[in-house]
Amino acid sequence: MSGIAAIIRFDGAPIERGLIEQMTNAMLYRGLDGINHWVRDSVALGQCMLRTTLESLEETQPLCHEDQSLVLVMDGHLDNWEELRSELLSRGAKLRSRADAELVLKAYEAWGKECLAHIDGDFAFVIWDQRRREAFCARDHMGNKPFHYLWDGRRLIVASDLHPILMVQSVSQTPNKGMIAEFLAEEWYSRDETMWREVMRLVPAHHMSVGGDGLRIERYWSPPLDVTIRYKRDEEYFEHYRELFADCVRRASRSHLPVACEVSGGRDSSAVFCMAEHLRKAGRLLAPAIKGYTLAFEEDGDANENAYMRAVRDHLAVSIHETVPTRRVLSWFKDQAQQEQDFPGFPNAAMFADMREAMAARGSRVVLNGEGGDEWLEGSRLYYAEELAGGEWRPLYDSFRADVAKFGFGQSIYWLVRHGLFHLAPEPIKNVTRGLLRLSRARLQNGPYWLSNKMFDTLVERRSMMAQSYTDRPSRIGQLALLQHLNSAFNVQIKERFERTGSQFGLELRAPMHRRKYVEWAFGTPERVRQRGGLSKYVHIQALAGLLPAAIIHRDNKADFSFMFRYQLDRMSKLLVEIIPQEQGDWITAEGMARLYQAYRERSLVGVPMWALWGVFACYCLLCEKDNSSFNLNEDHV
Repeated sequence: MSGIAAIIRFDGAPIERGLIEQMTNAMLYRGLDGINHWVRDSVALGQCMLRTTLESLEETQPLCHEDQSLVLVMDGHLDNWEELRSELLSRGAKLRSRADAELVLKAYEAWGKECLAHIDGDFAFVIWDQRRREAFCARDHMGNKPFHYLWDGRRLIVASDLHPILMVQSVSQTPNKGMIAEFLAEEWYSRDETMWREVMRLVPAHHMSVGGDGLRIERYWSPPLDVTIRYKRDEEYFEHYRELFADCVRRASRSHLPVACEVSGGRDSSAVFCMAEHLRKAGRLLAPAIKGYTLAFEEDGDANENAYMRAVRDHLAVSIHETVPTRRVLSWFKDQAQQEQDFPGFPNAAMFADMREAMAARGSRVVLNGEGGDEWLEGSRLYYAEELAGGEWRPLYDSFRADVAKFGFGQSIYWLVRHGLFHLAPEPIKNVTRGLLRLSRARLQNGPYWLSNKMFDTLVERRSMMAQSYTDRPSRIGQLALLQHLNSAFNVQIKERFERTGSQFGLELRAPMHRRKYVEWAFGTPERVRQRGGLSKYVHIQALAGLLPAAIIHRDNKADFSFMFRYQLDRMSKLLVEIIPQEQGDWITAEGMARLYQAYRERSLVGVPMWALWGVFACYCLLCEKDNSSFNLNEDHV
């Protein structure tokens, strides 16, 4: 985890003195190992350094080519540093260090814009190519590293975070009405916009070139939808998965300091920790040690996973550091929004603060987690459609038999029809059914009725505009859900918030299950590998059965962290129902907010009111006037 900043002018004007320093100083928490700059005429690059690997100890940024024709600033690390180094050396490249940044710069020198076909990992970088008078920028495949920018036709401004760009005096801080509508409605469409009209984000798996002829953005990677991994026996899938999972954890663990690992007691984070410990004992972990950390929810029954976490602890005979979940006061979220000039995040993310502080205090800079498991492993009963379409009669029989054994013949027949035969029916029949389902959902939710007419109209425009933005065409029906996860605008937001919660404590968060090759494996495997009978994450559980404790293997529930929302929202009735509607009537209506808050109280429309109410509050935190005397969040207003 580091931070990058850049100002590049294409009109020949010099860079304002001290401006790049102001931008990097605004991200001091990203530069625990120093901040450096490179300024030449109309180009200024800055980098905030946090060293997280042994190789990074040899790294200095901004990094210049020997002849000064190329300069790079980069945030991140590579997964394929060994392979890329060997490939470059075989081509005669002269490497001055073992640093990942050096590999990226030499890859660009060797292959130009095609270098991204050779680079894998978590990264965001800017390369200034003096010869071409062009900036080449890229963001990693999954969007694990942030990249924000502004382009006004004359200058390019880049930063890891939003607020360093907005602090440039000539940048207009005009709110983005469309993004406000998305946050207020709890509907997510745009992946490249931010809460400010002029500032954008580079979409994951895209690169950007900026030169005298303007700005060009291209996608450099998409999942291989036409690749299918087929084995005759389940055991072959299990073996393949074990090797893949072990390799992803090993590569993510690379650090010169002890690696911290979140251990909630869920199947994903527990598997990462157990595999990391297994690798350590085998001498294959790329870190001197692995330390487990967890949140102990002693009084919150639905969130309490202590029994499962302790089963992992006892199974491995190791200690796991327990911390109490952090409960932030409401004013903290306002302060975060105002300081970062961004959506302040959700209460269930803020609860990790004390645990993150403990990780940093105990000497770690890299944190492994189980993020990505739900997206790429959950599976669905669309295996029926896949097997029917492919004429895979034996797998179809096995899937049906497993469902009958767990849920009975009647329920299994319904799933066979609903998730199998329906998807093979002619389009007119499917369209009628989809229309009925949409009508049913509309009656259930009745739309975002709390929005004002103008804001609702804005949301409708966003829906139609973004509906045309995805062009991926799956070869198997099971890939549809995977594509939705991959292209999710909400996931972009969540990853950036989580990345920031780590950066504020000098930590780099790494998710082994968000590696590119792990995601490609998910797209290549049939749906029945992920879901079987009553068991979700089937291949994960079966492949790691010898590694995980029995309590984790047989766990059939998930933790519910909604209490973190309720802790805040239960005290916010007046603020949400009276104060905000009165001051922001162009966003929402008092009647609609009263109805929404009542739905939240009654626990109807599970989840929707809770997230939408928080979206209203968080937007108000960000966009209200700093000197608004009514917004002090004392007890009179909550």
